[in-house]
Formats: sequence, structure tokens, C-alpha cells
Amino acid sequence: MVTFNSSVIAWKGRCHLNAENCHQQWKPLHNPKLLATRDEHVAKLQRLFDGTSSECVYTLFGVLGTAAVDPYKEPEAWVEQCLDDLAAQADLIQDKCVFRPLAVEYGIYGVHFVDKLFGADVHQHPESGQWYSDYLEQPVGGLSYPDLAVDPTWQLAQRATNAFVRADVPLPFFGLPTIASVLNIAVNLYGQDVLEAMVSDPRSVVHDLAVIGHLLLDLHRWYLQTVPREQLQPVVSWQRTQPPGFGQICGCTTQLISAAMYERYAAPWDERVLAAYPNGGMIHLCGHHTQHLAVWRSMRSLRAVQLNDAAAEELAAYFHGLRSDQVIYLNPCAAMTVADAMKITGGQRLVIVDDVSKPPPVS
Repeated sequence: MVTFNSSVIAWKGRCHLNAENCHQQWKPLHNPKLLATRDEHVAKLQRLFDGTSSECVYTLFGVLGTAAVDPYKEPEAWVEQCLDDLAAQADLIQDKCVFRPLAVEYGIYGVHFVDKLFGADVHQHPESGQWYSDYLEQPVGGLSYPDLAVDPTWQLAQRATNAFVRADVPLPFFGLPTIASVLNIAVNLYGQDVLEAMVSDPRSVVHDLAVIGHLLLDLHRWYLQTVPREQLQPVVSWQRTQPPGFGQICGCTTQLISAAMYERYAAPWDERVLAAYPNGGMIHLCGHHTQHLAVWRSMRSLRAVQLNDAAAEELAAYFHGLRSDQVIYLNPCAAMTVADAMKITGGQRLVIVDDVSKPPPVS
């Protein structure tokens, strides 16, 4: 299990560094006017989730801090350089039409962060920069919980997180590494073997998904205990921003299985992981997943879906198939433009993730 850091002070009791004591270049990240603008946008987003918004369509397109130092060797310096970068761009958040949140996101090993914790060989393509992982050389059913106390990948993640907390800059959000979902991780670790085992060896699948699920819960709980609630955001924090207290899982691999298989094996864990957050959260979708709409409609902790690529093309199915309190984040594409989305939704329950100049009004 994760050991919580008792030295981290709870957000409500924290004493902010004032502008005179903070890094001079980070003064914009303490600016009360910019903080008020951010909080105004967040309040509008909260009203959308509450079902009380009658304003123009919500649009979101934030700013991710970047750094030149190697995050795998100098996580603290990497965080500081990201904050330098965001401080230089802080005024972008004053856009009144598009919410442009500032974010630091320590996304080491891409979508294979958790795979690395389980001992998978994770490597980066030298040209594309894309991360890949090799399957474990063991049968499904033998997965063990990792020893996080000595795991170098988890230590890096903790160091970066604690560096952000120590910086005590209230304006930016902090995005997590990709803590995906039990099914995503299982497929990353075993490939098609875990899918075949759902038919041939259910007991082994249940065992390994439980090991993965407990790890995901422990990771999320550590971040919930460590990062100020007002600044904690899941992955892609600058474009999937939710109000405080919402989490996120990745549903990419759900397109590979039937609704019955998903409901039996993965959905209970997805529900538990989202329920670790006070307000539930979001599932990211990028393929053909509509066979699961009935299950997602019944998941009380699922409050939003994020659609891009093939999933975005099926916006109508999600809009009509989900509950009225489930918000849709849409990344527009050639086959599902903003105009198309407006015809389908009238702007209701919709967050457009795009760099638009003027959001269309709600019809």
C-alpha cells in the first residue's frame, strides 16, 4: 500500500507564500485578478455539471507548461521550469470566452506509467517519442502488487508532485501521470492473452484486475491527500479540466470487449476508482465504445465522457444514450465539427475542447 506523507499540510490550513517571498518570476501565478478569472471559469463549469447553466457553450483550451530539463533525471528542476514557462504566459487565462487553464503535468512514461510500476519494459521510440511497453513474460493470474516504497518510477512521481506543492503557486493546476483503468493496464501488460482468459480462465483475470485496481486506488488516494484539491486534475489537465473533486479513467480498450464482458470484469473497478473522488469523474474514449452506453448510464460515479477521434464521430449516441447529468467533452474533428455538435446537442451538457474565437450560443 502507499504510505501517505504526513508532512504534506492540508490545503485548508496552508499559508500561501506572498509575492515578496516567492520566486520573483512566479509572481503572476499569485496574481489575485488571474485567480479570480480562473475561479470564475471553474464556477461556470461547475454550473454545467450541476445542470444549472444557461450560458453560452463552454469552451476549453488551456496552456501546458514545458521545460528543457530531463523530467526523469531532475523532476524538481523540471517542475520549476514549467512554472517559469506558465508565469510568462499567465495572462492568457484572462480570455473571457475560452477557459485557458494553466497546468503542470508530470506525465512520465505516457500511458505506460502504471505498466512500469508493474515491472514492464517501457521504452520510447527514438524518432516519434511515443512510449511503448513489452508484455510481461508470465501467464495471466500471477500479478503481484509492486513495492512502491522502493520503486524508482513512483519515487520520481512523488518528487515532482512534492516539488509542485512546495512551490505554493495557487494559479496552475497539477495534472497526474496517466493512471488509466484496470482494463487498459491489463491489456498493456498481457495483450490479447488477458482477453482470451476472460473466457478460458476467469479466476485469473479477476485476480489480476483486483491487483491492478487496488494499485490504481492507492495512487489516486495519495494524490488526493497530497495535492491541494483546488489544483488537482487528472491526465490532460489543460483540456479535460473538471471542477475540483473529479477524477478520470481511460476507456480506450473497452472497444475490444462486449458489454457483458465489460460489465462483468472492468466496470465495477471503473466505478470504484471514480468513486474515490468526492464527485466521481470522467472516462476518456477514442474508439467505438457505444455498446457500453447502458452500463455507463447506470454508473452513478461517471459524470462525464471525453470523446475524440472515432468516439467523437458518435456524439449523437452519447448525447442521447447517457443521463442528463453526464457532461460530454468533445474534441471536434472533420467528421464532427462544432456546427455538427450544436445541431445534435443545442450546446447542452457540452464542453467544446478547441481553440475557438467565439463560442456559439446555446439554442
